Amino acid sequence: MSGIIAGVVAGVVGLAAGYLIRQAMGRVKANTDEDQAKRLLTDAKREAETLRKEGTITAKADVLKAREAFEKSTESRRKELAAIEERVGLRETNLDRKVSLIDRKEHAVDEKLAEIEKRDAALEEERVKIARLIEEEKQNLQRVAGMTQDEARQTLLTRMEKEVHGEIGGLIRRMQEQAKDTAERESKRIITQAIQRYASSHTSDIVTSAVALPSDDMKGRIIGRDGRNIRALEAATGVNFLVDDTPEAVVVSGFDPVRREIAKQALERLLADGRIHPARIEEVVVKATEDMTETIRTAGEETLFEVGIQGVDPELVRTLGRLKFRTSYTQNVLRHSVEVAQLMGLMAGEMGLDPQIAKRVGLFHDIGKALDHEVEGGHAIIGADLLKRLGESQEIVNAVAAHHEDVEAQSLYAVLCSAADAMSSSRVGARSESSGRYIKRLEKLEAIANDFEGVEKSYAIQAGREVRVIVEPDKIDDAAAMVLARNISKKIETDLQYPGQIRITAIRETRCVEYAK
Repeated sequence: MSGIIAGVVAGVVGLAAGYLIRQAMGRVKANTDEDQAKRLLTDAKREAETLRKEGTITAKADVLKAREAFEKSTESRRKELAAIEERVGLRETNLDRKVSLIDRKEHAVDEKLAEIEKRDAALEEERVKIARLIEEEKQNLQRVAGMTQDEARQTLLTRMEKEVHGEIGGLIRRMQEQAKDTAERESKRIITQAIQRYASSHTSDIVTSAVALPSDDMKGRIIGRDGRNIRALEAATGVNFLVDDTPEAVVVSGFDPVRREIAKQALERLLADGRIHPARIEEVVVKATEDMTETIRTAGEETLFEVGIQGVDPELVRTLGRLKFRTSYTQNVLRHSVEVAQLMGLMAGEMGLDPQIAKRVGLFHDIGKALDHEVEGGHAIIGADLLKRLGESQEIVNAVAAHHEDVEAQSLYAVLCSAADAMSSSRVGARSESSGRYIKRLEKLEAIANDFEGVEKSYAIQAGREVRVIVEPDKIDDAAAMVLARNISKKIETDLQYPGQIRITAIRETRCVEYAK
């Protein structure tokens, strides 16, 4: 293309040269020599022809180059197209092969499905035949055995129950023996060391509600004219004063032990002062209440110092001090809590637990008893709610709530608390009961054991800490005796409330007697 353009340019240049020459010749004077003009014209034509030839040669060369470049690019594209066509052909071949394979597989799957459907139909027919045969056999068996299907099932279940019952008893006995072999020595060692290392007084701190009088003449002054003094006392203290025929004594009756103690101290101060009238009564009760608040706070702080616990909320300190005036079966709850805390600390140290956490759980495990006359619910749950509200850790809150199994235990501290609580409350001299209540509990224990089938006689011994059950050997075997003892223990746990634990011993023996004559 560039060669053609060059030729055109050369032609245009030639024409322009001719035009210039003609213009020059026009301007030549008339006397210009004709030969000179021709010569100039010839030179111009020659020069134009030279330029035209050069342009033509250049144009041809450019055309050749362009053709060669076009042929090369065309050949390259032709090769690329050939390679693409080859790849496409291979893919089409592979696709055809895969389609053919899929068709064959689909055909095979269809054949298998048809075969499976035939088998299912055959199986269904066989199933119907088997069901019909089973039904016929059942009818034949019922006709031969003389029992219906339900009666036969019940007979079989009864037989299996007896066999499993015996196996359960044997399994329980084996598991108990294994548990004793692995745990009894270690538990005895830990408990024995804890008891030996913690020695506390075995006397009970009994809180009395009787106020001694110097003489029976003071009863009239306590009652006052038309009973105004005793009404003022009851209104100010919130408890009842019983002035009866008891010589030289007035009984203070109140559900709240702190109020009862305030009333007792206030009455003692009035008797010592001698001035008993409504105004003086209110003044003395206010003073006794202030002193009691300080006494409670001091008791809580001294208890924390004794056990070695720090970082306790002031409200919790005051609540702990209130336990000094709370008793359980005549056992002072505050001293009982200190004892449980010390026992738990010792046992926790032996078991690799944190003694400080254990002591904290033991000291606060009965904290709810200071509030159980004000808040509904069990003292374990009440105490746990109080501890949670006052910032104690979840571990301590759960252990306190779970020490009577009101909630599920999440740590070993709850188990230790239950053990230490039982040790403290069941030791000799810790708690006392009235003889009537004690006898009723023993009779109830024996009655529960006697209600079970196969029990010949039962005896509650060791102050109600053990029940020995004599079974009939022809009705109860050794395995069944193990199950019987477990069932009696569960029944006692459900029907009775008692401190510590009760041991159930089932005794089975056969005595053969013969006389030599």
